[in-house]
Amino acid sequence: MFPRAATLQPYEAFALAGAFGLIGLATAFARQCPLSTAPGGLPWLRWCMLVPWIAAGLVSSAFALLQYFDLAGLFAPWINSAPMGEAFANLRQRNQFASLTSIALAVLLAVWVLAPHRRVHGQRVWLAIAMALLVIANAASSSRTGLMQLLVLSVVALVWRRDGRTFAWLGAMLACYAIATLVLPWLAGLDPATHGMFSRLREGDTLCASRLTLWRNVLHLIAQKPWLGWGWGELDYAHYITLYDGPRFCDILDNAHNLPLHLAVELGIPAAVLVCGGVLVWILRARPWRETDAARRAAWMVLAVIGVHSLLEYPLWYGPFQLALGLCLGLLWRDDPAARPAPAAARHLPTVLAVVSLALVAYAAWDYRRISQVYLPPDQRAPAYRDDTLAKAQQSWLYQRQVKFAALSVAEVTPDNAVSMHALATELLHFSPEPRVIEKLLASAQLLGLETEVAFHKPRFAAAFPKDYARWLAAQPDDPPAR
Repeated sequence: MFPRAATLQPYEAFALAGAFGLIGLATAFARQCPLSTAPGGLPWLRWCMLVPWIAAGLVSSAFALLQYFDLAGLFAPWINSAPMGEAFANLRQRNQFASLTSIALAVLLAVWVLAPHRRVHGQRVWLAIAMALLVIANAASSSRTGLMQLLVLSVVALVWRRDGRTFAWLGAMLACYAIATLVLPWLAGLDPATHGMFSRLREGDTLCASRLTLWRNVLHLIAQKPWLGWGWGELDYAHYITLYDGPRFCDILDNAHNLPLHLAVELGIPAAVLVCGGVLVWILRARPWRETDAARRAAWMVLAVIGVHSLLEYPLWYGPFQLALGLCLGLLWRDDPAARPAPAAARHLPTVLAVVSLALVAYAAWDYRRISQVYLPPDQRAPAYRDDTLAKAQQSWLYQRQVKFAALSVAEVTPDNAVSMHALATELLHFSPEPRVIEKLLASAQLLGLETEVAFHKPRFAAAFPKDYARWLAAQPDDPPAR
């Protein structure tokens, strides 16, 4: 029932507004609680902002290890089930879980290991246990993104502090990862040659599912429309509608799995250069390598984790990462001490931003609850929406296309509605170009006698979804295969 390319998720719609709210809140708190004067010190308000990341990382790491050893069922439904040897805690996938462990690890490194004069002797055992748990869970995820993040965090830490203590902590962290990669499969009764990070690095992905194939397809699409791109949100349609000469990524492609490439394919190369160049200029002007404050260092390291993930996937399309980005930007957004005092109106801007953003979150949450009733079984719907649900959910500012997708999914194509169904399927092909949409587009086009359009879509249907196309073709009377 859900659209495969654009599943209706509660956080995806309104977490971005929450991210802007966190920018405002974190900035307001930072100005009320200025940078600490003691080297390595951490004001309690900033500490309260960072502790949840550590707690979430440690709890999720424990969940992931229970999954890895097939013990999650003992704690159902609080922990998602997973096959033996897989670990992703309660997140959507292992890369997202690995990024969570890296975020928690970044905070620990910034607040304790890199603090110039902070005494950690009494806390060394607890710090070692926490870091080991995060690193072992990262290894259990077998995420190549997680491994790259560990290496990047090590390099960033050495930029700020190069002494014996830092080298010792980082060396122990990487050694713990290597040992866990070897030992975890053995403890679970699995073959390290076919399970774990070493297996993934050696074997890679299948041709049609590899990122190299995906990026080749995206580069091909960029070359077709280099200046203005295909339009925001049009990558999945562009991928469906294009016939490639070489290998084809074998799933719906609604994100380039690389943020600069995604901006280029949907908005054009000039826009991508402008955005990425702007971020680079901001980083160079901010000079993060000169930071001495623990909270600001933690924010930069978390941004580095999200940046690495953004070069391999699309974390900023998910609410938790949007919120993390917003909090980091809020922690880093402060007035230049050498600058003239800001006007009173500007000083209150972060608070206003936070209030407006949280109001948008509240509206989006209400609209999501209303529209999501269409996607629930009748007995699970709110009482007011159990009858005539689709009609009651027609008007929505945020989720209009999800409502139209639901309407298309439950409707049958007939000679009487062929015109409206054809128009609706054509529109939704830009939203979620999946077999159920393509089949209704073809059915309505056949009823309307649009043979040229049918001939156009059949080879694209066959290339994008060969199994679904074969099933559809077998149900057609005396219809020759597409060439």
